[in-house]
Amino acid sequence: MKLISFNVNGIRASVGKGLHDTLRALNADIVCFQETKATPEQVAQALAGVDGYHVNAYGALKPGYSGTAIASRQKPVGVDFGIGMKGHDDEGRVVTCTFTDVVVVCVYTPNSGEGMKRLGYRGEWDAAFRTYVNKLAKGKRPVIVTGDLNVAHQPIDIARPKENYNKTSGYTQQEIDGMDALLASGWVDTFRHRHPDVVKYSWWSQRFGARARNVGWRIDYVLVTKGFEKKVKDAFILNEVMGSDHCPVGIVW
Repeated sequence: MKLISFNVNGIRASVGKGLHDTLRALNADIVCFQETKATPEQVAQALAGVDGYHVNAYGALKPGYSGTAIASRQKPVGVDFGIGMKGHDDEGRVVTCTFTDVVVVCVYTPNSGEGMKRLGYRGEWDAAFRTYVNKLAKGKRPVIVTGDLNVAHQPIDIARPKENYNKTSGYTQQEIDGMDALLASGWVDTFRHRHPDVVKYSWWSQRFGARARNVGWRIDYVLVTKGFEKKVKDAFILNEVMGSDHCPVGIVW
């Protein structure tokens, strides 16, 4: 099985940048999208040219904002939208699909924002999301949590750690602590597990030619419940794939 996660930064715009060809080339069994910036109907329409997938999408109340979706070759036996907590489910940030052998959670974690205005809310989100996925992990099936977690976890995950530490959203100690707490509660970062010393990024600023110079951040992850990492045959970051300011990440098991 092959799973891909891709923050498309607008799924309709991404279609115009070759998304359909990318999906055909990647040939994944499950594709998780973040920042679709579209309603569920618009997501389904955007993916209509790619055959063989069941699409489950979740949109924000605010038009053209946030949004997540899971496209899968196998029809899920169950689909849940949001994390079931008041105040956290207005932005279309989580889709959970239960399959025969695995549960997949697609998440677009809130950014702390310019000037870190939402850092307080981000802390609330991290705690609520951790509670949600840890409850899922108590079930019979292994769980995969994937998406844009909007945090560079360690200095190896960001091109300029000293310049950004506690100065830029996505690399504050609070956000790092949130990721630490999630992993400590029973999750494995598959890419770092398989490639402990590899420097690769999944997002680049659209300013100053950052991608061409590879001045990036690794903020897109595939996490799995502890024990399931033994079944993961490969974990990868496809930074040669264009079409967004992010690139796809994924695993094979």
